[in-house]
Amino acid sequence: MPPTLTLKSGTSWNDAWQRCLTAAPEAFRDDRVLNLWNAAWQADGRALPAVSPVDGTPVAGPPRLDRATARQAVRAALDQHRAWRHVPLPERRARVAAALDALAEHRDLLALLLVWEIGKPWRLARADVDRAVDGVRWYVDGIDTMLDGRAPLDGPVSNIASWNYPMSVLVHALLVQALAGNAVVAKTPTDGGVACLTLATALAAREGIPVTLVSGSGGELSEALVRAPEIGCVSFVGGRDTGAAVATAVADLGKRHILEQEGLNTWGVWNFSDWDTLSATIPKLFDYGKQRCTAYPRFVVQRGLFDAFLAAYLPAVRTLRTGHPLAVEHPDDPYPALDFGPVINAAKAKELHDQVAEAIDRGAVPLHRGTPADARFLPGQDTSAYVQPVTLLNPPRSSPLHHAEPFGPVDTIVLVDTEAELLAAMNASNGALVATLSTDEPATFDRLAPHIRAFKIGHGVPRSRGDRDELFGGFGASWRGAFVGGELLVRAVTRGPAGERLPGNFPDHRLTP
Repeated sequence: MPPTLTLKSGTSWNDAWQRCLTAAPEAFRDDRVLNLWNAAWQADGRALPAVSPVDGTPVAGPPRLDRATARQAVRAALDQHRAWRHVPLPERRARVAAALDALAEHRDLLALLLVWEIGKPWRLARADVDRAVDGVRWYVDGIDTMLDGRAPLDGPVSNIASWNYPMSVLVHALLVQALAGNAVVAKTPTDGGVACLTLATALAAREGIPVTLVSGSGGELSEALVRAPEIGCVSFVGGRDTGAAVATAVADLGKRHILEQEGLNTWGVWNFSDWDTLSATIPKLFDYGKQRCTAYPRFVVQRGLFDAFLAAYLPAVRTLRTGHPLAVEHPDDPYPALDFGPVINAAKAKELHDQVAEAIDRGAVPLHRGTPADARFLPGQDTSAYVQPVTLLNPPRSSPLHHAEPFGPVDTIVLVDTEAELLAAMNASNGALVATLSTDEPATFDRLAPHIRAFKIGHGVPRSRGDRDELFGGFGASWRGAFVGGELLVRAVTRGPAGERLPGNFPDHRLTP
C-alpha cells in the first residue's frame, strides 16, 4: 500500500495568507486583495470567489473593477507616466534594483502562492520567481546602452497576460518597462495568480515604481486597457481567440503592440537514431503539465522509425511524477519532486478529458494513459483539476487536438512518409513559437529548418522563451507586433529614431532580427 500523505508543515493556504498580511498589509485585507491605482491601494471591485486547483481549497479571488473605474485607473497611470519618464535613469535603476532585492527576500512566499494559486510544483514555482529577479537584474546592469538614443513612450504600457508565468513573464515585463521609463498597467489573470501578483506589485510600489494593478473581465476592461488613448503600448500574452480581438483593436488605432499568442509547437523526427538522448528529454517536456507557451504537444515521426520512437518514448513518459505539490509522508519532509500537479482548474481538466475521449471515439489510438493511482494525493482531497498524461496516435482532423495547443499533459503523434509531409504536419497551426527537428544529418536539418514556421528551431534539443539576451517571437498567427527578448524588449517599449521599423510581425511588414 502507498504511504498516507499529509500537507507539508507551514505550507497551508492560511499560512501563506497570513504571511501576505504581514509582508504587505497595505495590499491585503483579512478577506480580500486590493487593486492598486492612482498610487494607492483601493478596496474597490467585486471580489469573486476562487478555489485552488491543487485541492479545491478556497483562495483569494480577483476584485473585479467595472469599466468606468478602469478608465479612471488608466488616466491616473498617464499622470504617473508623465512624471516617471523624467526621472533620471540612475534613480530608476536604483528603484528597480531595490524592488528586486525585496522580491528575492520574499522568494519562498511568492513561490508558495504560485503553488496554491496556479498549481506549480515547488521546484518550478521557485524557478519562476528566480527567472523574474535574475532576468531583470540583467537589464539593470545593461540598460544604459540599450536606451542610448531612445526615449519612453507617450503613455504607459498596458499588460494583459495569461496565468501560467506571473513572475518570469508578467512581473519581469513590468519591471523592464518601468526601467525603460514607462509607467505600467497590469490586469491580473482571471484564472489565477492574484495574490502572488499583488504581493510582487506591493513590493515594487514601495520603491516608488509607477505600477497599476487591476482585476476584471477582459471584455469589461478592454476599452480601458487596450483602446484608451492614454495607453502607449499593449503587451498581451494569451490565446489566439482573445489575441485576435486585441490585434484588431491595436491595428485600427495604430498603437504599439506586443501580442504573444499560442501555436502548436512540434517536434519532428526524421532519419534519427540517438534514442537515449530523446528518451532523457521526454520527461522534461512535461514540466508544469505542458501549460506553457513553449511546450511541445505534437511529435511528427517518420513512419519507418515509429517502433524505435515508441521504445524510447513510452518508458520515459511512464516515469512522470504527478500529484499534490505539497503532499509529503511526514510534515517536515522536503517538498515532493513532481513533474506537474493539476491543470489550472477543473473546467480545463474536463475540457481535456472530453477532447481526448472525442478524439479516440473518432479514431485516434491511445498509446499511453496515466491513472490516478500513479499520482500522489492527500486522503480524500478534491482531484477534479488533475489530468494524468495521455498520448494519442493520429488525432482526427476534426479534433482540436489535431491543430491547436491543448495546454495540458496531452501528447499527439502524427506519422509521415515524406519530407513534404513532415513539414506540412510541423506547420499545422499556421505559425508557432518554437519547434525542434531531431535528425542525425546536419545537412538535412539545414535544408528543412528554414521551412518550419517557428521563431526558434532546435536541432534535437528543446527551445524555450529564453532569458536575458535571447530574443523571442513567433511566426504566422502565433505572434503579432514587436518581438522581444534582450535589447528588443527595451526597443519595443521606447521611441527610437524617426521612421524606425521594429523587428516583429506587423500587418504591413515582418522584420526578422
